[in-house]
Parts: sequence; C-alpha cells; structure tokens
Amino acid sequence: MNAIALYRVSNYLYKKKVPVLPLLIKYTIFIVFNSVIPYSCQIGRGSKFAYGAIGVVLHSRCRIGRNVIIGQGVTIGRQLDPAGIPSIGDNVYISAGARILGGIKVGDNVIIGANAVVIKDVPENSIVAGVPAKVIKTIEVDIYQLLKNVY
Repeated sequence: MNAIALYRVSNYLYKKKVPVLPLLIKYTIFIVFNSVIPYSCQIGRGSKFAYGAIGVVLHSRCRIGRNVIIGQGVTIGRQLDPAGIPSIGDNVYISAGARILGGIKVGDNVIIGANAVVIKDVPENSIVAGVPAKVIKTIEVDIYQLLKNVY
C-alpha cells in the first residue's frame, strides 16, 4: 500500500462522513511516510507521489489536478494569509523539495524544478525554477513527452 492509496481511502471515508477512520489513516500516513496528507484536500485522478510521498506536506484545503506527480519533500501550503491556498492544475510535475506557497494558481502542463519556491502564479505550458521561482522556458508539448519514463 502506498500513500496515495491510503489518501484515497481516507478521502472516500471523509466524503461519506465516516467518523474517526479518516483521521486514523491520516496518522498512519504520517507514521509510515513522514508526510502530512490530509483527507480533506482534493487530489485528482491519476496523480501520484514519487518515492512513496516521503516528507510531503499538503494543506488541508489545497486542490491538486489530474496526472500530477509530487516529488519527495514537497510542501504545498499557505503563507501568512489564511485564505491563500494553492491550486495546482493538470499534468504538473513538482520536483523534489519544491515549495508552493500562498493563494496562487499553477497552470496545466507545468514542470516545477527541484527546490523551487513558487510564490506567484505559474502560466500554463511552462517550466519554472529558482528561489523565488521564475519561468525559465515555455513549452509546446505535453510535459510527459519531455519527462520520458516518468509517468
């Protein structure tokens, strides 16, 4: 069993208003994978955690699209503004150690480089990297054609 499967079970139980079990599964994910993956966040179909989601921290209200790969040590959360929760589009690759913070939107078909700190909106079809993250390249093809054998 991996972290995404455990998340899916806890999210299903949460939506069905089953008490206690989603919380127990959340703590199981924390103990086994050293990650915080709340049952209340929204993770789209086909999304995966690389390396079993080791060290991943997600905000309880973040929204993650379909076919997203989240590397180890990634944080998706808010800054000081309590209303500012990130939203991740479809077909996004978030490399190891990246931080996505604040009320921003990451567009579809995006690659976020390793250890990037994303604090501004990311346009569709782009590659971002750096601290703070900046667009370093615009792409015309699906990111999974660039990232061979990743998905």
